[in-house]
Amino acid sequence: MLQVANSRRFGVFEVNLEARELRKHGTRVRLTGHAFEILALLLERPGEIVTRKQLRARLWPVDTFVDFDHGLNTAVKKLRAALGDSPENSRYIETVPRYGYRFVAPVETARQQAITQVGADATRRLVSDFAQGTGEIARSRLSLSLVGKFVLAALVLISVALVLNLAKTRERLLALLQPSSEPASTAILATNPSRSIAVLPLENLSGDREQDYFVEGMTDELTTDLAQFQGLRVISRTSAMHYKGINESAQQIGKELGVDTLIEGTVERVGEHVRIRAQLIDCHTDRHLWAKSYDREFKDVLALQSEIARDIVEQTQGNVSRQSIRPPLDLRPVNASAYEAYLKGRYFWNKRTPEGFQQAVESFQQAIAKDPNYARAYSGLADTYALISSYSLAPPDQIIPKAHAAALRALQIDERLAEAHASLALVTENYDWDWQTVEKEYKRAIELDPNYATAHHWYAEYLALQGRFDQAFAEMQHARLLDPLSLIMAIDNAAILYYARQYDRAIEQYRTVLAMEPGFGHAHIAIVAYVQKGEFPNALAEIARWRRSKDGPWIWAYEAYVRGRAGQVARARYALGKFRETNRRWKTDPVGMLALAYTGMGNKDEAFTWLQKAFAEHSIVLLALKVDPAYDPLRSDPRFQDLLRRLGFAQ
Repeated sequence: MLQVANSRRFGVFEVNLEARELRKHGTRVRLTGHAFEILALLLERPGEIVTRKQLRARLWPVDTFVDFDHGLNTAVKKLRAALGDSPENSRYIETVPRYGYRFVAPVETARQQAITQVGADATRRLVSDFAQGTGEIARSRLSLSLVGKFVLAALVLISVALVLNLAKTRERLLALLQPSSEPASTAILATNPSRSIAVLPLENLSGDREQDYFVEGMTDELTTDLAQFQGLRVISRTSAMHYKGINESAQQIGKELGVDTLIEGTVERVGEHVRIRAQLIDCHTDRHLWAKSYDREFKDVLALQSEIARDIVEQTQGNVSRQSIRPPLDLRPVNASAYEAYLKGRYFWNKRTPEGFQQAVESFQQAIAKDPNYARAYSGLADTYALISSYSLAPPDQIIPKAHAAALRALQIDERLAEAHASLALVTENYDWDWQTVEKEYKRAIELDPNYATAHHWYAEYLALQGRFDQAFAEMQHARLLDPLSLIMAIDNAAILYYARQYDRAIEQYRTVLAMEPGFGHAHIAIVAYVQKGEFPNALAEIARWRRSKDGPWIWAYEAYVRGRAGQVARARYALGKFRETNRRWKTDPVGMLALAYTGMGNKDEAFTWLQKAFAEHSIVLLALKVDPAYDPLRSDPRFQDLLRRLGFAQ
C-alpha cells in the first residue's frame, strides 16, 4: 500500500503528519502534544536549524502562561526518548547550543517511499510466510513492539540461512515466533510474587482533551490505592509520568524504575459513564500477564479504583486479606462533583506553576464547598498553600496560616490521612519552627503510608536541616527508591550533600540532573558549592549559564555574593545595585537574597539586619541557617548564635 502524501520516513521510523502518528518498524509509538509538534516542525525543514524563537511562536504563544525553557526541554527530551536518541550521540536531532535544533538524519517523502514499495511488499509477504500461527502474541502495546522485533529477527535469520545453508535456521525461527502456551494464571504468579509495581500514565480514549485531568487523576488514585497494600512497593506518580507519550519496552522501564511489574491501561469517559481497562505486564519478560475491563457510573468510581487495585494485587501476590490493607483506605461516599473538583485540583497542583497553584486552590475550595467533610480536599488545599509559600509566591505570614488550618481540618475529619500529616509537618517546619511536632508528623505520615515518597523526601530535608546527615541520606535514598526519576529529589539530594560539606559530590549530582533536564533550575547549589571550594570562575560561569536561561533579581544577588567572596568589591556592589533595580520589576521578597549577598560582601551588620527581618517575617530562608556553609563567616558572632537559639536549633 502506498504511503499517504503527508508522511515522512527516516531510519526505522515513519511519521504520518496528517494522522499525527509515529511508527517504528510499523508499530505505533506513543508521541503526543508538543513533542510530536516539534518533530513535525523539524521534519518540515530537515537539515535546517529551527530556532527556539520559531518553536515558541509555533507551540507556545506569547499570551500563554508557561515556563518556556522547561516546557521545550521536557518536550525535546520526550521526543528523543521516543526515537532512542541522545544529545551526546545525535542520530536524528542535533542541539545547536542556545539557538535551536536541527534534524540531521536523511528524510524520505511519500514519493521517495513509493519507489521502494514493491520491494517492501515482497519482504512483508516473505515474513508473513514465516509468521503463520503467531496467534495472540500481540495483545498490548508492548507485545506489539515485540512483534516488530520478531519480524526484524526473522529477516536477519533468513539471510543467514540463505548464505550459510544452516539447516536448523527455519526450525529455530519458527520456535522464536511461536507464542508461549503457558497461561498467565494467578497460581503461576503466586509462586513468584511481585513486590514492586508502577502505574504508567493511563491513556485518554474519551476523544476530549478536557478530560485529561480526569485521566491523570485516575492514574494518581490507582497509584494511591495500590500503595495501601502492605509488602508492595509502589513507584510515585512523579516518576511514572515521565513515560507519558513515550514508548519503551517493559524491560527498559522496569530497569529504570526498579520494579517487577507495570500497569498500563486506558480510560474512557462519556457523560457519567466510565470505562477503565487495566493490563499487568511482567518487566523481566515483557509478558502480558492479565487484563480486565471495568464499566461503572462516575458516582461509583472511588469503589471502582479500590476494586482495580485489589484485583491487581491478587494477580501479583495471591489472595488479599483485610489485614494486608492499611487503614487509610477510605471508601465513604463522596459527592461526585466534589470528587471531580478534587481531581482538577490535583491536576493543577502537579503543574507547579503560579497559575496552576491558583487554579488548584479554586478547585479544592469548590470540592470543599460541595462536600465540607472531604478530608482529601482539605489536604490538597494545605499542600497547595504550603508550596505557594515554599516557592516564595506569597508572604509566609499571609499564606501559611491558611495551609495550617486546612491541614488541621483534614486531620480532624480523618486522622489516618498520610498526606495531611506530611502537609502539617511542612507548614509547621516552614513557619512555626516547632521541630518536635515536625518530626512527629513526618513519622506519622510515613507510618500510615510507607509508599508516600513525598513524606520521605520532606523528612530527609528536615533531618538535613537539623544536621543529622546520615539519617537524611538514608531517608532520601528511600524517597528516591519510590520516585527514582524525580528531578526535585535529585537536586535536593545535592543540597543535602552541600550542607554536609561534600562539595564535589553535590556538584556531580547537580551536573547529573542538568544532563537529564538542561532547563531545570536550582543552579544556586553549584554556585555556592564552587564558592566553598574557592573556585570563583566556575561559580561565575554557572551564574552566566543560569542567566542565559532565566534572568531575574535573585541571579544578581548570587553574583553579589560570589563577587564579594572573591574580593571583587566594586563588581559586587554593581551586582547588588542591579538586584535592587530588577527587583522593583519582579517584586520578590528580598530578605533572604540580601542577607546572602551582604554575607558574601563581608558586611555583617547589613547581613544581620536582613536576617532579623527574615526572622520577623518567618521566612523559609532561615531553615538552613544551622547547616548552610554560606553563613560560616557569621557563626562566631554572638548575634548568630542568638538567632539559632531563637529558631530552636540545638547548639
